[in-house]
Amino acid sequence: MTPQQYAALVPVKPPAHGKSRLVGPSDDRRRDLAAAFALDTVAACLTADHVVAVLAITDDATFARRLADLGCASIPDAVTGDLNATLRQAAAEALRRWPDLVPVAVCADLPALRARDLDTALDRTAAEVPSFVADAAGVGTTLYTAPHPLFDPRFGPGSRLAHLDAGAEEISGALPSLRRDVDDLTDLQEALALGVGPHTTAAEMQ
Repeated sequence: MTPQQYAALVPVKPPAHGKSRLVGPSDDRRRDLAAAFALDTVAACLTADHVVAVLAITDDATFARRLADLGCASIPDAVTGDLNATLRQAAAEALRRWPDLVPVAVCADLPALRARDLDTALDRTAAEVPSFVADAAGVGTTLYTAPHPLFDPRFGPGSRLAHLDAGAEEISGALPSLRRDVDDLTDLQEALALGVGPHTTAAEMQ
């Protein structure tokens, strides 16, 4: 049987406004890190075997061109400020462009993401029901997927429990690079220990 194939939906705040909790670096360095995290996340998604297309949602037209250089499509965020509405909008666009692909929302702050962890998670998704991956803290969510008729993400504070309460199945397994989102300097150090992608490596060396 042919494995299910996916369209990855990656919501990207304009780097100038992203990672506000990354306290310590200068504004310029924080902006560069936020951009690097998103670029490395998208690059990993693009190399995953189960991901056929990646659609970023961003209002930063300049950054969208950098994503396009990687092979990532982009659309503007028509509902800025409501991440779940943004993702539902993106899923509708993905259905229009790639009707045979299942949407999977992936957070844009996974600089250590490895395609193998993403593929492993997608191999473990429950058939015909929503599925998600909790973050390293076991409180948030880094990945959510569901067939189009059931696609209803619950990202936000306490999203792991919100997804469970909505009937989504939690994907088990270590998946360290997929769980390690970066909100603060401690998270960043843990991501660096896992091994980050080339864009974050370059931003760290500046």
